[in-house]
Amino acid sequence: MRLTYTADLWWKNAVVYCLDVETYKDGNGDGIGDFRGLTQQIDHLDRLGVTCIWLMPFFPTPGRDDGYDITDFYSVDPRLGTLGDFVEFMRTARDRGIRVIADLVVNHTSDEHPWFKEARASRDSAKRDWYVWKDEPDPVDPKAIVFPDKEDSIWELDEKTGQYYLHSFYRFQPDLNIDNPEVRDEIARILGFWMELGLSGFRVDAVPFLIEGIGGDPHAFLADLRAFMNRRDGSSILLGEVNLPYPDLMRYFGDGNGDEVTMCFDFIGMQRFHLSMARQNPRALADALSQRPTPPKDSHWATFVRNHDELTLDKLTDAERQEVFDAFGPKKTMQVFDRGLRRRLPPMLDGDLRRLKLAYSVLFSLPGTPVLFYGEEIGLGENLKGEGRMAVRVPMQWTPDGGFSPVTPKTPVPSPTGEYGPRNVNVDAQRRDPDSLLRWVTMLVERYRESPELAWGDYDVLASGDDAVLVHRADAEGGTVVAVHNFADREAKVEFVLKGFEGDHVLTDLLVDGTLDLPADGRVKFTLPPYGVRWLRSAARDQPLEDASAKGH
Repeated sequence: MRLTYTADLWWKNAVVYCLDVETYKDGNGDGIGDFRGLTQQIDHLDRLGVTCIWLMPFFPTPGRDDGYDITDFYSVDPRLGTLGDFVEFMRTARDRGIRVIADLVVNHTSDEHPWFKEARASRDSAKRDWYVWKDEPDPVDPKAIVFPDKEDSIWELDEKTGQYYLHSFYRFQPDLNIDNPEVRDEIARILGFWMELGLSGFRVDAVPFLIEGIGGDPHAFLADLRAFMNRRDGSSILLGEVNLPYPDLMRYFGDGNGDEVTMCFDFIGMQRFHLSMARQNPRALADALSQRPTPPKDSHWATFVRNHDELTLDKLTDAERQEVFDAFGPKKTMQVFDRGLRRRLPPMLDGDLRRLKLAYSVLFSLPGTPVLFYGEEIGLGENLKGEGRMAVRVPMQWTPDGGFSPVTPKTPVPSPTGEYGPRNVNVDAQRRDPDSLLRWVTMLVERYRESPELAWGDYDVLASGDDAVLVHRADAEGGTVVAVHNFADREAKVEFVLKGFEGDHVLTDLLVDGTLDLPADGRVKFTLPPYGVRWLRSAARDQPLEDASAKGH
C-alpha cells in the first residue's frame, strides 16, 4: 500500500481530536478559552500525534446551547477571538501538518439570528420561507423530542404572526427549511467561506434531522454538498453524526456510491463497547463488529469512546442500558434523558488505569478512524454540577494549578475537584510519567499510524479460547496485525488460530518488546493479565519489523 495513495485518503488513518475553543486554553487572560490560547497549545496535539482537529462551534452565539445556537455563520464569537486569530490558528496547525474540520450546524439557527428576526417580522417577509411554519402544529410523537427535560413539543407559537415554527431541538433554535433552494445555496456559501480559510471539512450535526422533511430525494442534498466540496477541495470530508441502526445508516454514505457523508460515527459499536466493559465480556462488541456493514470504497467509520454530548445508550435494550447504568452511573444525577450518561470514562471506571488503557487500546485497534474528545488523553473527569450534557465540558487541565487561565475561569462548568482535579490530573505531570495515560495514548497513536492494516485492512473476529477476551485480526496487502484484549479483572488463557501463513513466522509485539513463535498450524497460546492487551504483527522470522510494517504502507 503506497504512502502516496493513503495520503490522498488522509481520513482513513487520521487521529481526530474534538475540542471546544472556549474550554481549551485562555490566551488573553479574561477567563475564557480562545483561539490565541489554542494556538499556543497546539504543540501538545502535535506531540500526541493528532492529525485532525475538530472544532466545536466557535461562531457568534447568545450561548443558550453552548454555541449550537448561532447568530452569524460567517464570523468568530468575539469572546473567542477574531477572524484574524482564526487564520493564525489555521496557519499554525497547517505548519504542524494538522488538518482542521469544524461543526456544520445548519439544521437550525438561534432565534436571535437576523434571518429569523426577518422571517418572524411578517408572513410576507422575504425570509419567511427560510424556516418551517404551520397554522396548526402536527401531532408530536414524544420520542421525537430530543430534550424531554426541557421541551414538550417541537412546535412553538409565534404570537405576532399567529403561526407555529418547527424546532427539532430547543424552542430558541428554529429549524431552517432545507427544502428552500435559497437556504441550500446559503449553506453552500457557508461551506465555501470556511474552506477558503483552510478547513478540510465539516462534522455535520444531527444529519437525519438536517434532511428530514425535504421533498423529493432528501439524500440529494447531501450529495450536492459533497460534490460542491469536492470541486473546491477534493480532499475535504463530511463527518456525519448519524445515530441509526446500521441498515438505515448506510444510506447516508450514499448507498453504494459513497458520494454523501465521507465518514459516519459508529454509535452502535460505541454503545456495545460500553456494554462489554460493564459485563467484562466483549461479546456484545464482537457481535456489533460482525454485523457492521462495509462502507463504500473511500468511505469510513469513525470510532469513539465518548463524544461531547451525553454518552447515549439509546440503541441498547432497556435491560442492557440498565446494566451500563448500574456499572457506570448508578445515581440518577449521573444519567440524562433516561437514555445516557453525563460522565467521562475515568470516573466511570473508578480511575482504574488498567481499564482506561484497555479502553483506548480497543479504540485505536478497531477498524475505523479514532476520534478523541479533548482531555481523554489525560483522563479528564466531569463535573456533575454542570447542567445536563454540559457536565463533561470542563476546562482542560494543563498544570497542577489548572493552567487554563491566569484568572478564575469563566467557563460554563468549573473544573472537577478532588481525585480528578488539576492537582491530580494534568498534562505537565503526565508528560513526565512514563506510566501515565498520556504516554500510553501517545504510544497507541504512534503504533496505530504505523499499522495501516488497522485502518485499511479487512478484519475478522477470532475465537479466543476465553469469554473475557476479544481477538481480532486486520489484513492489508500482505500485512497482518492481531489485537488481543482481556476485558476481565482476572488472568485469561488466550488461544486462537491464525490461518494463511506459510513458512517460519513470528508475531512481534507492537506495544512491548518481545515476540511469539507462530506454529505451523497457526495456533497461538499465551496468558494475559487482568485487563491485559497485546498488538501482534506477523512477519517472516528473518524479516525486520520495519519491512513488515512497510508492507501495509
